[in-house]
Amino acid sequence: MAETDTPFVLKAQDARGVVTLTLNRPQAFNALSEGMLAALQVELDDVAKDGSARVVVLAATGKAFCAGHDLKQMRAEPSLGYYEALFAQCTSVMLSLQRLPVPVIARVQGIATAAGCQLVAMCDLAVAASDARFAVSGVNLGLFCSTPSVALSRNVPRKQAMEMLLTGDFIDAEEARSRGLVNRVAEADGLDAAMEQLVQRIVAKPRVAIAIGKAQFYRQVEAGVESAYEIAGQAMACNMMDEAALEGVQAFIDKRNPAWAAEPGPQA
Repeated sequence: MAETDTPFVLKAQDARGVVTLTLNRPQAFNALSEGMLAALQVELDDVAKDGSARVVVLAATGKAFCAGHDLKQMRAEPSLGYYEALFAQCTSVMLSLQRLPVPVIARVQGIATAAGCQLVAMCDLAVAASDARFAVSGVNLGLFCSTPSVALSRNVPRKQAMEMLLTGDFIDAEEARSRGLVNRVAEADGLDAAMEQLVQRIVAKPRVAIAIGKAQFYRQVEAGVESAYEIAGQAMACNMMDEAALEGVQAFIDKRNPAWAAEPGPQA
């Protein structure tokens, strides 16, 4: 079966109004291709209009939660206009998570890297398996994670966020919890039970109170997020046009070390 024949996002909803959206590209570590982003946008727009929805659980199939953008797809069309449109599409999905009138909980297993880590950070709550790992690792390919930095820096203290962005290093689930990126950590076989504990606490509250509270929460703490995403999206699109990033992504696709040009030395 071709990938295009398989739904990018699976949707389920129980009698309580708990909507589960499951990223469904396990063979690609649930990378955020254009198709995946479009499918996720459709589902989020539907939830926004569904008065019976109470909570959204954002989950994923396979070994990874989300490995970020689809680098093969990005490398196939190296133009500034394409990259600007792609990062604008991603930003729309990220902002839709925040604008939903119901809480969104990330259910994280495996890795959440780059835009996948951004996805976790943009959810209202997150529960991670104890073996989950997180990184904003674009810098390893010559592409600084500018758009993920918008979400990460609104979850994690600045110096800790900057260390992750500058080094591209992974942190484990317990470190992610201590830094504020996730709320709870559970063993893999207890992940669903930990999710259910949060869900039950939320659905027991009035929907209208949750909706009003979530909207005002982000109005008062995220007043500059849209402008930040515009700046970051432009920066990332320009960065992706740089030879170092193009080579870094191509090296990733080719499964080799990048052959970056030597940096100019200091002037005598």
